[in-house]
Amino acid sequence: MYKSLLNADIYETDPELEKIRKDHGYSYSDIITLAKDILLDYEEKLKMFFQEHLHLDDEIRYILDGRGYFDLRDKEDRWIRISVVKGDLITLPAGIYHRFTVDETNYTKAMRLFVGDPVWKAYYRPADDLDIRQQYLSSIGCGCA
Repeated sequence: MYKSLLNADIYETDPELEKIRKDHGYSYSDIITLAKDILLDYEEKLKMFFQEHLHLDDEIRYILDGRGYFDLRDKEDRWIRISVVKGDLITLPAGIYHRFTVDETNYTKAMRLFVGDPVWKAYYRPADDLDIRQQYLSSIGCGCA
């Protein structure tokens, strides 16, 4: 995470964020606000985000406001919970099983960053037969599936 480098209050003009975007080729971004009074089908979206899944591309999220949790699977298939707050930028590698939820405030505003065109497809577990999953497992030195 680039926690100490970024200033979410000036995300539109933050030179540090621009440098990260340029260095990593994040050419597309949008903003999603998870809040009952803002997001249509809020409860359904939260259920969808909390269902264990992986993506074919890295998932990059910059928390602009609020708080939430990313749960990731470790090498032994145990959950690791990562708390994210305003100013945090997190990158989840392609092929890692994960899920997301808000905390008790029920509010998170995040920038979603992509290399090239956005890809929204989630592959729900089990998706171990996907090449990207096997590449991820190999990258962490795991012979498991």
